[in-house]
Amino acid sequence: MKKFAVVAAMATAFLGSTAFAAELEVTHWWTSAGEAAAIAEFAKIFEEETGNTWVDSALAGSGTGANPVIISRIIGGDPMGATQMNTGRDAEELIQAGLMRDLTDVVADLDIDSFYVDQSLLEPCRYEGGLYCLPINIHSWDWLWLSTAAYEKIGQPVPTNWDEYVDSWPALEEAGILPFGLAAGWPIDGIPGVLTAGVGGTDLVLAINRDKDADAVRGADFREVAEALDDLRSVISPEMMVPSFGDVGNQLLAGEAAGNIHGDWLAGDLQVAGGVAGEDYECLPGLGLNDMLSGGGDSFYFPLLPEGTDPDVIEAQAQLARILISPEAQLKFNLVKGSMPIRTDIDLSGANACMTKALGLLGNGLLPSGDFSLSSDTQQQLNDLTKEFIADDSITVDDYIERYASIIEQAD
Repeated sequence: MKKFAVVAAMATAFLGSTAFAAELEVTHWWTSAGEAAAIAEFAKIFEEETGNTWVDSALAGSGTGANPVIISRIIGGDPMGATQMNTGRDAEELIQAGLMRDLTDVVADLDIDSFYVDQSLLEPCRYEGGLYCLPINIHSWDWLWLSTAAYEKIGQPVPTNWDEYVDSWPALEEAGILPFGLAAGWPIDGIPGVLTAGVGGTDLVLAINRDKDADAVRGADFREVAEALDDLRSVISPEMMVPSFGDVGNQLLAGEAAGNIHGDWLAGDLQVAGGVAGEDYECLPGLGLNDMLSGGGDSFYFPLLPEGTDPDVIEAQAQLARILISPEAQLKFNLVKGSMPIRTDIDLSGANACMTKALGLLGNGLLPSGDFSLSSDTQQQLNDLTKEFIADDSITVDDYIERYASIIEQAD
């Protein structure tokens, strides 16, 4: 505790002693109600602690829409001061090209290895001895969200796992309730990975994401995953989809949809909408079948700025980097965002029921997500396949499996 107190005091002195007043542009794709509320916590602390101005540049479309814009600006010589991207391989080529700032000296006195909850989170940030990003949370796709109101309408208890949930679909459809609410576009992309972990199991996730084993895709365990996805597409169709995952959250709270597979960031939107975990909705990590969550989330990167940039802006980058992983910012941001903090030394007694479940599973370790293990190109191919499979019933389970295996065979 003494060591932590000294480090915290040093950080406070560092942040509070400046007279700089720079403008720092920050790009991110947090545009839903819950996400916007969470990023506002970072902006508020940054401005209060430093006197600098956070220039917010929100980009629509999550990573699939925002990443190309972020990357093209950096490559094109018009970098932002800081940017959020997924923790993983999305920025590896920018790092290797020398376009990202090395943060080693910036955080040298913070002893980050001592408080990061899982050192694997930092692996994508390290390159040739440097540190080129800072993970600021742990997000996981591996959640089944269930509507209390929907199950009250059909007089059934809320399911406790995926199998019970699937068994409830006929009763839900008979009552005019959508078994599965879904937003169009990128929210579809995470579903196969969640089914792989929940229905297929831990070993299957490791075989595919870590070992890139195409034979595992062609095996019996992945066939169960593909069949589960086939079952799921039977209760969804394009005309049922809503514009955003926040809209799905509203469907769950209203009892218009019974369930949804989505990442834990949905909790932020449910919270903003007035929903209470354990009362208005239930959340099942690992679909109620697996006691390990995939490790992913968000990191902040700080592009190298052009020659002649105001030194105050460069200093503001360093200040923001330190603030993002500070105890105060970690607590305030993650309680709103619904994600788990990366620090082990903050008080999380205010966490809601879903975050409490997630924190209880951290001791089991984290599964490698596709963001960590697969290149952006491979991820995009798998995402395109998933959207095509969901939309086109003529694609058989066998077709899906073989095409998935072919992509993994060629994965880098």
